[in-house]
Amino acid sequence: MKRIAPLVLVLFALAGCDNQEQSKGDGAAPVRGLVTTIVASTGNTTIRRYPGVLEPGEITSLSFEVAGKLGRIDLSVGQRVSEGDVLARLDSEQFEVEIENRIAAVDEAEALLAQAQDSLGRQETLFERGTVSRVTLDDARTDVRTNQAKLTQAEKDLDSAREDLTEAIMLAPFDGIINSVDADSFATVSAGTTVTSIYDASFYEVSFSVNFDTVGQLIVGTPARIRLADDPDIALAGVVSELGERADTVSSFPVIVALKEDHPLIRAGMAVEVSFELDLPAEEGFLIPISAAIPEGQIPEDANPNSKVPVGMFVYDPETETVKRREVIMAGLRENKFLIIDGLQPGEHVAIAGVSFLREGMKVKLLPVED
Repeated sequence: MKRIAPLVLVLFALAGCDNQEQSKGDGAAPVRGLVTTIVASTGNTTIRRYPGVLEPGEITSLSFEVAGKLGRIDLSVGQRVSEGDVLARLDSEQFEVEIENRIAAVDEAEALLAQAQDSLGRQETLFERGTVSRVTLDDARTDVRTNQAKLTQAEKDLDSAREDLTEAIMLAPFDGIINSVDADSFATVSAGTTVTSIYDASFYEVSFSVNFDTVGQLIVGTPARIRLADDPDIALAGVVSELGERADTVSSFPVIVALKEDHPLIRAGMAVEVSFELDLPAEEGFLIPISAAIPEGQIPEDANPNSKVPVGMFVYDPETETVKRREVIMAGLRENKFLIIDGLQPGEHVAIAGVSFLREGMKVKLLPVED
């Protein structure tokens, strides 16, 4: 086993330099004041934090259903818009000309139909007199049906032209924020070409990755807290909305958290911190200050945060008013404290100051524990 790492040695040395409080009886041996911490359960949860960036929950791309020449576009990224606001227009002249042509086509079809109907009336009269054949009468009826069909088609074409004119105006489909402007003023665009994109300002999400152990503790619906990096006082409720079942990199699983609250200051692209309160593994025990470790103890130099290492500590015995040396099991560090998983019981007093001056069975006076 290698000697303790330099950093831990420094911590132990500092622990021996803490102030002590002593009192003396009448002619009796000095009684050392004992500063302790009370062993308390770490609780059954822990906090896991992950950095991320706010992203729109859904981005909607907007385009025209007809081709045409754009007018001036007065949009900017980040601009807030309301449902029904005009976002862009196509030059209406081409559509108005088309409507006029379609109206003329309807008028012509109506005139031809009226002419065919008059001709049919005459042919029916002549047929009753026996002056024309049935073939001639049938031809006249066919002309009426043909011109009626032409009128119907002309009317549909007119309706379509009028619809195209309404489609030449792009309206905001909902209250939102402009995400991008993808076309220039006065440019000619084809039907389906994206002109701008918009997202709902009340629906944000954060994407990040977690390790295998953490993803196993998450489910869709797990609550989360999202805190703004630029203003940590703003903390919003969130929930896990998606979990990746396949790692995007080695042992790294994608997670998406959706915000459940809105705030007027939040914007897409803001840096945030997502935190989860997760259940601790069964082996978790007690958090004890590093200064409680007896300096002569040895910790392997290659120990990692998850190593289980024996550490010596002094525990107060209330029956004899003395300290007893005890070997406990440390399983890593958390919050700059040892995580002790074996050797201590809740409610016990563990010495955390002047440990280097203590000896097995030393008489001590228990000092009040500060909060």
